[in-house]
Amino acid sequence: MEAARERLAGFPVLTVIGPRQSGKTTLSRMLLPDAPYFSLEDPDTRSFATEDPRGFLRQVADGAILDEVQRVPALFSYLQGVVDAGRRMGRFILTGSSQFELVESITQSLAGRSSMLTLLPFSLGELQSADRAPATVDQLLYAGLFPPVHDRPVEPAVWLQDYVATYLERDVRQILNIQDLAAFQRFVQLCVGRIGQLLNVSSLATDAGISRVTANAWLSVLQASHLAFFVQPWFSNLSKRLIKAPKLYFCDSGLAAWLLGVRQPGHLTAHPQRGALFENWVMTELLKAQANRGLKPSLHFLRDRQGREVDALVETGPTAIQAIEVKSGETIASDFFNGLDYWQGNLPGRELSPWLVYGGGSRQDRRQATVLPWDQLSPLIQRVGGGG
Repeated sequence: MEAARERLAGFPVLTVIGPRQSGKTTLSRMLLPDAPYFSLEDPDTRSFATEDPRGFLRQVADGAILDEVQRVPALFSYLQGVVDAGRRMGRFILTGSSQFELVESITQSLAGRSSMLTLLPFSLGELQSADRAPATVDQLLYAGLFPPVHDRPVEPAVWLQDYVATYLERDVRQILNIQDLAAFQRFVQLCVGRIGQLLNVSSLATDAGISRVTANAWLSVLQASHLAFFVQPWFSNLSKRLIKAPKLYFCDSGLAAWLLGVRQPGHLTAHPQRGALFENWVMTELLKAQANRGLKPSLHFLRDRQGREVDALVETGPTAIQAIEVKSGETIASDFFNGLDYWQGNLPGRELSPWLVYGGGSRQDRRQATVLPWDQLSPLIQRVGGGG
């Protein structure tokens, strides 16, 4: 909220992007409670804006909230004229769930006039502040953090089933006019099975029965729709020794768990992907720590060709790096620190602050790292989010 208010004070337009149902409309109405609201998902509103953009914008010349604005890309050119005619700050909030059309339109028509923020589902810290946090790791991974799961009396598996059918299978397919639903469903299932692994697009395409070109296009759509994201390897002067393939994660652990067939928390107890889902959740928390402060995400991982790895790296200064290892187990084992120990002495010129996030309940300040239980991440989140 604070970052959004700052941007509204310095730009005529604030553009809020993020996955469907992440709270973009709610946030916008909190920021501009007196502004008129128009959803371009509504057929009549979309028809008006498409057929008579000047007339549509004339009625909102003093400012408005325009929801899912990427549905009428031609509107941006006309909006530029309205904004330039009176450069009052904080007049418009635009929201959108697809980066493809939205980012291109902003770049072409509203460059310098609009600031862009990404809104992802709730963080665990936000749920804790509202006294609505899940009590166990398995409940957290099962339910995920989309707002409707936590502010409505609805079973997470039921809501996520509808989310997949309504948004993932409808919206994402329509972007590239994907005709074969079964092939797309199989592709998404294969993607979620590769969470936290080095991404081999050729292997993914072969397993899905599609071409590499198609696989890359579908991955781009998942990313542009904020349903999945890539974490790139971190490079330094050691780059010749390091892995160069990215890793794939999903925007929400609950969504990923549902796609893996998890229908209740108990299914996670011995699930082979439980560790991957826990890692996925931690990666989203790190991403939100930066996005919620209005920072450009700078999340990476570190791995060499011998498999010596740190799950997450975040640069927080010219030489300062937060190095985070993630383990879902409740008991700390000595080998949890192997990657941190190795890279602590093999990144010359860098100051590593080592962290271990695990599924247990005891915070420990060890020689190798600061050990944080899954529900006590605030020291790490503050550091990653630029709070010192």
